Amino acid sequence: MARARVAAGVLFFDEQGRIMLVEPTNREDKFLGIPGGYVPPGESPYETAVRKVKEELGVDFPVGRPLVVDWAPSGDDEKMVFVFEGAVLGAEDQQKIRLNPDSASGFTFYEPERTSDPEMLMTRLIKRIEAAVPARAVQATVYLEHGEPLA
Repeated sequence: MARARVAAGVLFFDEQGRIMLVEPTNREDKFLGIPGGYVPPGESPYETAVRKVKEELGVDFPVGRPLVVDWAPSGDDEKMVFVFEGAVLGAEDQQKIRLNPDSASGFTFYEPERTSDPEMLMTRLIKRIEAAVPARAVQATVYLEHGEPLA
């Protein structure tokens, strides 16, 4: 039987449709990310997404439906990743953010086209964002395997 680790993250948008990316402090690489993390035993991916938003951003922003589910094994590490739709954050909402310094040092909103830069984001997150943006537009959930949609 598969014994996959499960992770959950949230894509937040601003009023211009730009995507929030955070500057993590809890990883050794230089890549930007989205709020989220691994799901502990006894917690659902949705519960983890909601909890991680509160822990990392310091605010209870609404978390919506799943945009992407990605089966993403790597060698012996099997992983299932959920990306949920976050709220649209206006200027007033953004001012409420109080980043947890153990998780992130900053955040910026980027045009969706900018989020495909492999110097800025891990390839697997790029693929999830590329699937999530159109899924959000049509109120759908996309299933991926290794970041790729099924044929």
